[in-house]
Amino acid sequence: MVKIKDIANALEMFAPLPLQDDFDNSGLQIGLTDAEVAGVLLCLDVTEAIVDEAIASGCNLIISHHPIIFKPLKRITGSNYIERLIIKALANGIAIYSAHTNLDNAAEGINNRLARIIGMQNVRILLPKEDSLLKLSVYVPVSHADAVRNALFAAGCGNIGNYDSCSYNVEGYGTFRAGEGCNPFCGATGELHKEEEMRIETVLPSYIKNRVISALLKAHPYEEPAYDIYPIKNSWDTVGTGVIGELPVERDALELLAEIKDKFGVGCLRYSPLPGKKIKRVALCSGAGGGFAQAAMSAGADLYLTGEARYHDLFNYPGMTVAVIGHYESEICATDIFSEVLSRSFPGLKIVKTALNVNPVNYM
Repeated sequence: MVKIKDIANALEMFAPLPLQDDFDNSGLQIGLTDAEVAGVLLCLDVTEAIVDEAIASGCNLIISHHPIIFKPLKRITGSNYIERLIIKALANGIAIYSAHTNLDNAAEGINNRLARIIGMQNVRILLPKEDSLLKLSVYVPVSHADAVRNALFAAGCGNIGNYDSCSYNVEGYGTFRAGEGCNPFCGATGELHKEEEMRIETVLPSYIKNRVISALLKAHPYEEPAYDIYPIKNSWDTVGTGVIGELPVERDALELLAEIKDKFGVGCLRYSPLPGKKIKRVALCSGAGGGFAQAAMSAGADLYLTGEARYHDLFNYPGMTVAVIGHYESEICATDIFSEVLSRSFPGLKIVKTALNVNPVNYM
């Protein structure tokens, strides 16, 4: 039987929690990780009606994009809809899990999905994550270099862009003397030993450091493996805020905006002055991404697409149009992503997309 922790693990392999922004609160909101899952209800926002739908449909796990709990709760008395739905969920054994900015920032997350819907090519991250990578150097006897290297790759090391299994290897020799009570893999206790070794260097995201060290120690033949881990300043180019890419062919601006309006079901598409040229390079950021328009312009975008932008976000971008399609419209595809991830990982699991996704913004 599938448990909530199994669902969480599958989602977090796709969109790891450490990718979320500092303000966020993604992850399990309500419930116990060892509870068995009867069915999953997918939604953008959790409301009281969504909890009622989960109860009626026999789903005891709700997966949403937007978390219901952003700040610590001092009391739960039913004074607002968040408190009321928490009470109802707990009373009916409903767990709630949310994947928010970690899903936005993931390599194949919401922004990448929007780019695919538009038909963008050569898609890359607009603002890659910074200060999130580590370099690992480890010294291994040559006879065990392949085994240790493969264990590191299996643990998540060695991914650079679209390449995996990346490492640098240098042969040399190490020296050591085993003291009393040691059980050395090679050499004799009390004698200085020289061993042909391989120095293996590879890169890893900082959040998997403990997992990598555990894999290293398990695969390494030495009692006391010598290794170094240190931060590197490289940008993590496969995860981060927004994406940028190119259209297959240049497009007339108004025709492209009309197509985007239709594809995303936008009731009223807002946009700043047109650039006076064909559109080729497009940048986008789901949700409230108006503040990243400057980054899009600096990257040479002809059009920047986002879910929300303030009035003043639409100024001061000569040569680039900022188009606002709505927060809901830019993120509703999250339920499709959830469904695909869970269907691949748990064939036969009952997965229901809510029929009650409601955009709180109405258009006249």
